[in-house]
Amino acid sequence: MERLNRIAGDRFQLLRVNSWAELWAGVAEAPPAALVLVDPYFGEMNGRGPSPHLSHLLKAFPSATVVVATESTPSRYPDIRQMGEWGVAEVLQLDEDTSRESVRRRLLSARGQPLRRLLAHDPGFPLTGRARALMDAAVETVMMGGYPRDLAKTLGFSPSTLLRWCERSQLPTPRRLLLWMRVLFASALLDDPGHSVFSVGLACGYSGDQALRRAIRAVIPLTPTQLRERGAFETASNAFFQELAALRDEQADRR
Repeated sequence: MERLNRIAGDRFQLLRVNSWAELWAGVAEAPPAALVLVDPYFGEMNGRGPSPHLSHLLKAFPSATVVVATESTPSRYPDIRQMGEWGVAEVLQLDEDTSRESVRRRLLSARGQPLRRLLAHDPGFPLTGRARALMDAAVETVMMGGYPRDLAKTLGFSPSTLLRWCERSQLPTPRRLLLWMRVLFASALLDDPGHSVFSVGLACGYSGDQALRRAIRAVIPLTPTQLRERGAFETASNAFFQELAALRDEQADRR
């Protein structure tokens, strides 16, 4: 906890829970940027393997970024493999990750998974290195609850330069790009059976399900419920890349 407090600093809020039930409730309300660090053997007798509560949590909230803290001894390898199959994002190795920097690297590696999930989507639309860098920064900005001016600041640009970079990279305007990132994060949460539409809205920084509905309909002509029924993340990411393709065609027509 001491190391985690130093890593969190003033930038992150660190909350400690004392039971699997309390963790379940916390994950249900957590924003997409949240990291969940757990002792996978909490409440279990020695030799019993990882807690089934962890498996249930990951089934209910597959979009949650869960990191487990355990020793990486040979006796733990079967358990680590099993937890990987359950959907654990990363393993914090208590016997090796002993420094503040090594713990920080592990957590940051896990935190980047939503972006890798998006970029791993193969819509037949190649992204340039510059476009990927802009999207990476946009994801980080949304995770921190930022706005276009924060995105520009992160990249060291003026707002006008950021707008030009987005256009040249065949991306939406900064404001719309951030809206898309929020909708994509919301869509990932909508695919979780443990989340209600209302809780997804709150987790993504909206006042509730009606505000979430307006945000989604600004980019996709579907309600949150319709999006969930069609496979929310897959549907939203397809629509996002279709918009990128349309922007590319518009630029080609102007040349």
